[in-house]
Amino acid sequence: MDTVRWIISTAPEIFLLIAVALGTVLGRVKIRGFSIGTTACTLIVAVLIGQLGSFAFPSVLRVILFSLFVFTIGYKSGPEFFASLSLRTLAQVAMALVLGGTGLLIVLTFAFAFGLDPGTASGLAAGALTQSSVIGTASGALAQIGLPKALLEQQEANIAAGYAVTYVLGYILTLIYVPFVAPKLMGVNLKDEAKKLEIELSGGEPPKSENLHYRKFQARAYRVSAAAGRTVKAIEDEIGSRTVIERIVRQGADIEPHLDTILESGDDIVIAGRTAAIVAARPVLGTEIDADEILKAMPGNVVDVLVDNRNLHGRSVQDVADRVGSNARGVFLRALTRMGREVPLSADTRIYVGDVMTLVGTSRNIERAATHVGQILRAGDRTDIAFLAAGIAAGLLAGLISFKVGGIALTLGGGGGALIAGLVCGWLRSRRPTLGAMPPAAQQTLSDLGLGGFIAAIGLGNGHAAWIAIQAHGLLLVGMGLVVTLVPLIVATLFAYHVLRMNPVVTCGALAGAMTVDAAVTGACEVAESQTPVLGVAVPYAVGNVVLTVLGPIIVAATFAG
Repeated sequence: MDTVRWIISTAPEIFLLIAVALGTVLGRVKIRGFSIGTTACTLIVAVLIGQLGSFAFPSVLRVILFSLFVFTIGYKSGPEFFASLSLRTLAQVAMALVLGGTGLLIVLTFAFAFGLDPGTASGLAAGALTQSSVIGTASGALAQIGLPKALLEQQEANIAAGYAVTYVLGYILTLIYVPFVAPKLMGVNLKDEAKKLEIELSGGEPPKSENLHYRKFQARAYRVSAAAGRTVKAIEDEIGSRTVIERIVRQGADIEPHLDTILESGDDIVIAGRTAAIVAARPVLGTEIDADEILKAMPGNVVDVLVDNRNLHGRSVQDVADRVGSNARGVFLRALTRMGREVPLSADTRIYVGDVMTLVGTSRNIERAATHVGQILRAGDRTDIAFLAAGIAAGLLAGLISFKVGGIALTLGGGGGALIAGLVCGWLRSRRPTLGAMPPAAQQTLSDLGLGGFIAAIGLGNGHAAWIAIQAHGLLLVGMGLVVTLVPLIVATLFAYHVLRMNPVVTCGALAGAMTVDAAVTGACEVAESQTPVLGVAVPYAVGNVVLTVLGPIIVAATFAG
């Protein structure tokens, strides 16, 4: 034991990394498809390890770790957040605001009724509303009030205790509520409603198969006979399905395939598009030929493009295609991914900033179309460290600004400032793709490491006091946590369905997004036996990340004022 205490006093960072490692491993364990998550497991492990001795970490370490996390969240949500401020997505924004506002009112009501201190109230909000970033913004706000060191440490321990008791409960309740309770509250069968939505999205006709990705793209070579004397445009229009003549070889020389180019007998052409359409085009064109050299010269590609054009936000696939116009010639949408989940495709499927389009076609055509949609995601991109560091520094500086209201200093704190900076930087990146690169893999790494390290530092540094607080107020926190989780969900469900008239399937996805619980989306998709709940996730998720995160400073200011 003496050796352990010596390590704690000499190199506490070892235990911080151990807590992150163990919490991550335990957070990945699934029992009957359910996992607690790495954040809660990391905090629980850190609190338990914290019983071994007194851990002390420099405050600057915690500030940097949390700033990395919250800046990355803002950076990732920035384009979606600013794009969501439009009439096309107003209903989903309103629902997310109602959920967050209801949660805030209930937490403050409990705080005043039971005399909760700012730390406990903030921890209750962070856990019951399943938003871990509230811990950091509340801690930052407390640090700027000027409390004595001992009192500040106790408040931080109370945040950890409140979060540890209520997070797992809030997470489980959200997982159960979204797919099972919300549909019953709306008086609908989620599976039946999903089928109706799929039919609506497919233009009134039932989908012919579960996976409507009929969009198999390929290129084939033909020798022109029947098509001789006709223009490229006339042939493409007759074949339909947006097929494109990509190459014309006439007597060994390449001919640029303009729309008004007239085909001649004996021309070798390459036609690209959906497999079914170009196979059926044989009577229109001529004889299919085995022309490996011609096809090898076609630089076909499958490319992921991040949607960041705000003018496309909330528009249908058909509308987007019309807006891109001739620049989309020869380019096909094979898949649409939203927050890592594939979205059902039809002409009426809505596109949101932050979605990833998988485009198929020749490299030349994709490059042309992508400039009107967003940024091509390239594996070789490196994180712009200068942009990242400068953005976080600007956010921390903004977090120092405070306003006096009734003798109470209101401030976003370093965490809130970093979040705002991340939102702005993410938006700037979407406007100027050459500025501030941060690939998705790097975003995930910074987010996981920043939050995991911060949570571990909180748990280790306040482990003993947090454990005492859990023992003293555990049952009360559980009861309050149940109300803080369920009531906002119920209010938001009724508001979305009866006032905003949102589709019930989309409402379920939006509830999961507003609570930022990814697993609840999966649960809704499984119950609906459809991916359609994913359609409602993007905008509420972006708004929820921002709204719930800034609750920390508001709760701290309100409870001190009270």
